[in-house]
Amino acid sequence: QVQLVESGGGLVQAGGSLRLSCAASGSIATINSAGWYRQAPGKQRELVADIDSGGRKHHANSVQGRFVISRDTAKNTVYLQMNSLKPEDTAVYYCKALLSTVSSLGPFYDYWGQGTQVTVSS
Repeated sequence: QVQLVESGGGLVQAGGSLRLSCAASGSIATINSAGWYRQAPGKQRELVADIDSGGRKHHANSVQGRFVISRDTAKNTVYLQMNSLKPEDTAVYYCKALLSTVSSLGPFYDYWGQGTQVTVSS
């Protein structure tokens, strides 16, 4: 059993900050990469940020300079620090991990968390 659990969402005012956490647990051999996605009402899911096995990061243009993805490999946890939040950031945020329950050679599959709501008021 593999489980990804997000936490840290909530209601904040524009300009505020939140830090989202995603903790992976279960029979995990190797996490290859992880990322954060979000989906606002009436919109498609979009990639916010991701981090690969070497720790290389990239962030969507819409959050560049405001959000930072990071990880704690010892805790199998990935974070999303969100600063200077805007109402447009309001969405359900989902954590995704590409991981193997078998070995560092794979097979690899995507696992998703249940999502955490982020609401930014104006």
